Amino acid sequence: MYSSILFSTIIKGILIYILALILSKLIGIKIISQMNFFDFIVGVSVGSMIAKIIIDKDHVVFSGIVALITFALLTISTSYLNLKSYSARRIINAKTLILVENGRIIDKNLKRLRITINELMMKLIEKDVFNLEDVQFAIMESNGQLSVLIKANKKPITPCDMDLKVKSSSLVNDIIIDGKIVDKNLKIAGIDKKWLQSELKKKSINNIEEVFYAGVDKNKKLIISKKYPDDFNPENRFGIQ
Repeated sequence: MYSSILFSTIIKGILIYILALILSKLIGIKIISQMNFFDFIVGVSVGSMIAKIIIDKDHVVFSGIVALITFALLTISTSYLNLKSYSARRIINAKTLILVENGRIIDKNLKRLRITINELMMKLIEKDVFNLEDVQFAIMESNGQLSVLIKANKKPITPCDMDLKVKSSSLVNDIIIDGKIVDKNLKIAGIDKKWLQSELKKKSINNIEEVFYAGVDKNKKLIISKKYPDDFNPENRFGIQ
């Protein structure tokens, strides 16, 4: 009896897992920080329905799957309306609110969002803002994130402000990871093992296994992070004396 219940639960789990993957692709996945309240409710509801289907002992798997698919279709339809209709977007999404303007807190908007002054100041500090007077605008977005615009005269000076020419940044190709060379990235970076060994010797590294990470940028500048001494021990790697 217990074996049949266990087998049935495993089969249901596999089927629902596959269905959940398909539905998540159709519905669309967002990073948690990008979710609004509607997205959060959808995620919780789908998770609850999936759990109910898997552990239900009344063998109503089919009706549960139909309900899950129906819910997914409604979610997709709502998302489509959200994209196409401004009116629907105003209903579905929370309204953005200005919490600080020109260094002055708009207390009525704090009350609407049920946010205390302490919570607001904490969010400003998370944005590296320690003085309220430095804020031109602080806006609470529909996903619950706080966007902050600093006053122009309080922003850090940039090379552009000083008319200085700087080299553009570039992506770094990982060429050594945990003491092992990533061969395909050597070709992408336009280098070979001979060049790599030569550059490592310049930094007094004779064994690639000493390197935990190494990368090369477009200017062929080598960035290296060596292993800690305790991590590198080629002759006694497994602690055998």
